[in-house]
Amino acid sequence: MSPALRASLPFLVLSAAIVVVMLLIAVRRDHRMIATVTAIGLLASLAAIIAAAPAAPVAVTPMFLVDGFTLFFLALVLVASVAVVLLSHAYLDGTHDGPYDEYYLLLLLATLGAGALLASVQFASFFLALETLSIALIGLIAYPRGRAGAIEAGIKYLLLAGVSSAFLLFGIALIYLDFGTMSFAALGRLWSAAHGPTDIYAYTGFAMLLTGIGFKLSLVPFHMWAPDIYEGAPAPVTGYVAVVSKIGVFALLLRYFVLMDGYHDPSLLRVIALVAILSMLIGNLLALLQDNVKRILAYSSIAHLGYVLVALLAGGVIGIEAASYYLAAYAVTTIGAFGVVAVLSQQGSLHDTDRLDAYRGLMWTRPWLASAFTAFLLSLAGIPPTMGFIAKVYVMTSGVGTLLIWPLAALVIGSVIGLYYYLRIIVVLFSPVRDAEPLPPKAGVSWAGGLTLAVLVVLLIGLGVYPTPVIALAHETTAGLMPHQKTIHTAEILPTR
Repeated sequence: MSPALRASLPFLVLSAAIVVVMLLIAVRRDHRMIATVTAIGLLASLAAIIAAAPAAPVAVTPMFLVDGFTLFFLALVLVASVAVVLLSHAYLDGTHDGPYDEYYLLLLLATLGAGALLASVQFASFFLALETLSIALIGLIAYPRGRAGAIEAGIKYLLLAGVSSAFLLFGIALIYLDFGTMSFAALGRLWSAAHGPTDIYAYTGFAMLLTGIGFKLSLVPFHMWAPDIYEGAPAPVTGYVAVVSKIGVFALLLRYFVLMDGYHDPSLLRVIALVAILSMLIGNLLALLQDNVKRILAYSSIAHLGYVLVALLAGGVIGIEAASYYLAAYAVTTIGAFGVVAVLSQQGSLHDTDRLDAYRGLMWTRPWLASAFTAFLLSLAGIPPTMGFIAKVYVMTSGVGTLLIWPLAALVIGSVIGLYYYLRIIVVLFSPVRDAEPLPPKAGVSWAGGLTLAVLVVLLIGLGVYPTPVIALAHETTAGLMPHQKTIHTAEILPTR
């Protein structure tokens, strides 16, 4: 077997799973069977990473590169997707009329798009992978056809995807006009030789490109769409959008930034630092005003992407490691938090159980779910002994090493603000239920949903107490992204006083 074919195994297995699910849907509609085959396909693709790892790094056509960086984030995407499938089965069975089969086909297509995004090293593959992901997400967000909120969220995301894609495509065209290449590596060499953009076309192109990426990551000031779509989409899909799409785009941004040698462009670093500071502060401040759990988590995700940007700004191997571990912690925690919402929403209602008042007294009626939700919230707040604490310390360490004073100050202030609204939810969980209020839902938890949440809690605490395996894996798989490490003079670029 050739190295390129062996490195492509995870993607080939995932593509084969899509074909199998399509054929099964055509032959027989069976929700449990389709969900099971989807989960098996994702797990088989995850297992194929072990076989592909020895062959990496290898270029699979000039458009894709399968290396340790690609496989690390692909593993995160596949694990998150398996969790979403397990949570979705009971959620769809208990909440909406069928059929449900196309839901899993869309989820597989979105996962393949996210995986291709991780391996992209050229603008053409980047855009095609991103569109594959985005188009599938539109269908997933609007999938429950009986829910007006989901259809509204799907339409909003459709408009957002169109606008952001237009920015990206026009920006790519302007960059190609100026540099004559769509390869990240070639563009980086030309960028270094020319000491940055050469004319107004290049400046405009890079500005439009960053604008499109900012929309996809819901960074401030491109964040307005996130709370409405998070609230309207089904709870498992909301977790998928918050984790898989964000990991795919941010990992692509990391690779692009390193290959472009963006650490030696003062104006670019200042723009990213400003976006990070605004995302951390505004995301946390707006979360204080919300009474809807899904909207709180939406603004929280905006702030968390700002935290990861601090690691990107720090640069170097430690910065990439910090970003990698943070995204792993973010994936486990966010999928778990939305998973609790999904489990509590299995009541045949057309609306998710996302109002904050609906969680009052949950500890006294559903202690297991309330305890799991508390653990996820504490991790989001960065409280030990969770992965969130290690991730935040890792990011702060990388920032301190490069004297990112203002971004670090915003990170600390944002974390303090975030602690307030996370504890606010926890207080509601432990509060007594007043006579006039409805009791929290008491329906049983499906074995798939309960198992998924239990595994996520174990990962959350276990890798928070003993994070060495993930840190070692992040170091091994991301160090190759910067084989010739240069000294990053961030302190000379960003204000330190």
